Amino acid sequence: MKVLFLNPPYGKDFCRSARWAARSRGRVQRHPDWLLIAAAVLEREGHKVKFIDGAALNLEFNDIERELSRFKPELTVIHTTTPSIYNDIRYAELAKKRGSMTVLIGPHVSAEPEDTFKKSPFIDAIVIGEYDYTLREIAEGRSLEDIKGIAYPEDGTIKITPFREPLDVKELPFPAWHHIRPEWYRDAGKRFPFLTLISARGCPNRCSFCRDTSVMYGRRLRFREPEQVVDEIEYDFKLFPYIKEIMFETDTFTASAAHVRGICEEILGRNLKITWSCNVRVDMDLTLLPLMKKAGCRMLMVGYEFGTQEALDAVHKGITLEQSRRFTEEARRLGFTIHGCFMVGAPGETKDSVLKTIEFAKSLPIDTVQFSGICPYPGTELYRWAKENNYLLVTDWTDWVNEDLEQVTLLNYPQLSKKQMDELIDKGLKEFYLRPQQIIRMLWNMRSPEDIKRKLYGFRSFMDYFLKKGKRHHEGVAH
Repeated sequence: MKVLFLNPPYGKDFCRSARWAARSRGRVQRHPDWLLIAAAVLEREGHKVKFIDGAALNLEFNDIERELSRFKPELTVIHTTTPSIYNDIRYAELAKKRGSMTVLIGPHVSAEPEDTFKKSPFIDAIVIGEYDYTLREIAEGRSLEDIKGIAYPEDGTIKITPFREPLDVKELPFPAWHHIRPEWYRDAGKRFPFLTLISARGCPNRCSFCRDTSVMYGRRLRFREPEQVVDEIEYDFKLFPYIKEIMFETDTFTASAAHVRGICEEILGRNLKITWSCNVRVDMDLTLLPLMKKAGCRMLMVGYEFGTQEALDAVHKGITLEQSRRFTEEARRLGFTIHGCFMVGAPGETKDSVLKTIEFAKSLPIDTVQFSGICPYPGTELYRWAKENNYLLVTDWTDWVNEDLEQVTLLNYPQLSKKQMDELIDKGLKEFYLRPQQIIRMLWNMRSPEDIKRKLYGFRSFMDYFLKKGKRHHEGVAH
């Protein structure tokens, strides 16, 4: 079967009429590894696959129309997100009118299948949750009623089939990277060009804001073998010898000491001279850090989230401020680059508690940060809580991004308004980055041409953000 995987583009014709998340946080910059694993599953079964990352290439509607006419897919798989769902559905209509079966995947449609079907008659099926093997069965031509983990329309109603058990990640092939070029993707925190790698799925933690755990991959940790992971690293460097870094996008990479130790020892045993980065939690086994450093780990992406214990407890993060400090001191001592992720808007949050988060971030010896409004994605505990208490400010999926195609603050509390959250996010960014000691730290850490390029890219993004904010404020006052 001819199968088209589409990460939809956001042409100017859409952006003018509605606020699509064309270049919102992470959409263009993140590699489509999840999609390309599913594509590789189908290729392994003998299907002819084409992948189009319209978002990364900033393609237009007409570009996709031409590709559909050339490839003539029998099955079109469309990746969806919450703020772009209307746009994603329009591409399903385009494919359906050209004779292709249409299947939507992703966390938004997994959480909101009935709502999605109401918006279009051109959707044949929605895969709920993990989609690799579900798509394989659809491509095999099985009857929809016999496939677990999908929703489909029938006789005016929406049928949802029984839950599909999580698959064995050890069986999955490497991503079908031959469909993309690493240089299409850029991120200020990573050495360019880079590739991402997923070594596990699922997460045992209970963060109320986590979308992938709640909707996509469940709470059971499923690790690949260290040998498989390092085989993939070697494969990546053979395919693209010029890449500078591997980024472990596994949310729970350090959840298992044995998993991390196995990968590091495998890298060292093969004498691989590579650079890599990863996501970590501060409650990880700190004795792993020296081994990670020895095996080539450069940067740690850390979910600190908040600077008060009350806020951390409110979102069920499961960590303490003392753990955050202890972790950071050890990671800094060993020479890691540290990127801290912070949020504003936990249940019960006040202006005072946000100011404490800002001061907490400034007190840590970390290199870079991001501050953002906590996002209540559909399907999460936070989303249900916000809706039940009328704290969710937006009423339509298109309201999730602003006119600059950036995700907006979505919550509004009696004690902390959306406007105050936005102001505090800006305050956090300015106060962290504009300190003399922070500027000196970032300059000192620029040890290579790649580091200089990353910092220049990050500086441009920082300036663009505040220039756009200033322009919007000026236009609002003028009006």
